[in-house]
Amino acid sequence: MSVPIPQDKVPDLEKGQREVEEIQTSDHDDASSDSSEDSTQEQRDEITRIPSKPGNKDQSFGQTLTKIITARSNASVIDPGPPPDGGFNAWKQAFMGHLVVFNTWGMITSYGVFQSYYTTELGLEPSAVAWIGSFQMFGHLFLGMFSGRALDAGFFHWVLIPGLFANAMGMFMTSLCSKYWQFFIAQGILNGIGCGLQFTPTTALVYTYFLKNKSVALAIVASGSATGGLVYPTIARQLLPKIGFAWTTRIMGFIMLAVGALYCSFLKPRLPPRRSGPLLELSAFRETPYTLYVTGVFLTCFGQLFAFYYIGSFAMQVIGVSYSTSVNLLMIMNGLGLIGRLIPSYFADRNFGSYNTLIPFVFGSSIIMFSWAAVKTEAALYAFAVIYGFISAGFQGLFPATLSSLTKDLSKVGVRNGMGFSIIAFANLCGPPIAGALMQKTGGNFLAAQMWGGTMIFMGGVVLTLGRISLTGFVFRVRV
Repeated sequence: MSVPIPQDKVPDLEKGQREVEEIQTSDHDDASSDSSEDSTQEQRDEITRIPSKPGNKDQSFGQTLTKIITARSNASVIDPGPPPDGGFNAWKQAFMGHLVVFNTWGMITSYGVFQSYYTTELGLEPSAVAWIGSFQMFGHLFLGMFSGRALDAGFFHWVLIPGLFANAMGMFMTSLCSKYWQFFIAQGILNGIGCGLQFTPTTALVYTYFLKNKSVALAIVASGSATGGLVYPTIARQLLPKIGFAWTTRIMGFIMLAVGALYCSFLKPRLPPRRSGPLLELSAFRETPYTLYVTGVFLTCFGQLFAFYYIGSFAMQVIGVSYSTSVNLLMIMNGLGLIGRLIPSYFADRNFGSYNTLIPFVFGSSIIMFSWAAVKTEAALYAFAVIYGFISAGFQGLFPATLSSLTKDLSKVGVRNGMGFSIIAFANLCGPPIAGALMQKTGGNFLAAQMWGGTMIFMGGVVLTLGRISLTGFVFRVRV
């Protein structure tokens, strides 16, 4: 049964049609100066060709309203233009990205605090404890396959905010744990999911704001792992003896929420969403430089995290220092990472290019890892922490920027970075537990694990060099 509509409420269809024609005419004048608007104009023309049946006012009104809304909506899509490459808003995004990594990678690089605590205070096996931190890092990178595509599709905050709450909830639940499987679920799985939902889309978002300064910008983002690696171990060192494990981890969770509220408010995607497109961009693996680069980083990460997880255990078991001193060593290693990320990235942007700058830091990390076997005194261990912390940070600060530089279409940075991070995640998942297993097989001796770590990093450097050659040929004096 139809309800009669008063005559004064019936929409003026002719007025609506005139409004559509005015919008079309105005947009047609601008289309000659912007090719991206041509397709939008064709879409509007296609809509206006929908026939209306005379006499059916309800249907005609619906069609007219659709034309008006669609025309206005399409007209509002504006090309964002080239990256600003600086300015307050762009650097604000970089600083907010720094806070994201403070909450995610910063906590993961602080896992050596938990590794030492779980093995010494709870009596757990080192390789078993390493699986918790490794799974945390695995989720941190593997979920980038999905969260990176979410950025491209326009759902950045839909993954960022749940990731923040999962991250904090992981710490709150860890404070209640007493058994290994509970720690694994709370800190390994839940915290890893939270990190993974935040890290990849944030780094990809910041990259879209910069052109010439992209390496420095992403180094600012990556250096959040250094500041987080200073703050969280300091909290553990100061509060564990005073208030115990449970409330120490809860305070870490509250800090995560406070910092997260800040970056959730200010991070803003620059590019319009790309709703269509596959979850995976498998054609990337047909590009030799991309494939070799991801493989090289995979091998490097296989061995590099070993020192961050086990330097505390090495300090207490081999050198004989206290737990507090072992935390100091981890803090030094993470603290040097702050300048170790920024200085190489500055020269990468100004002089050499990120790929060229990355490779020497990989081979340098390998050499220092091999030299760890010669450390016999506390002073030598401090020297190792300083040098390895700086050199390994050079790699960690540059590898996201270099991966992003291999993608020329900025609308695909999220999905292609996500794929690369997801593959690299398996190296971070298996690397530290393999090192722990080697230690157990040799009766707690660190030598086999140290040699294995150095070898993996060296092999990664070789493959990265091959990837660089595939990109430019045997031309070495070229910025890339």
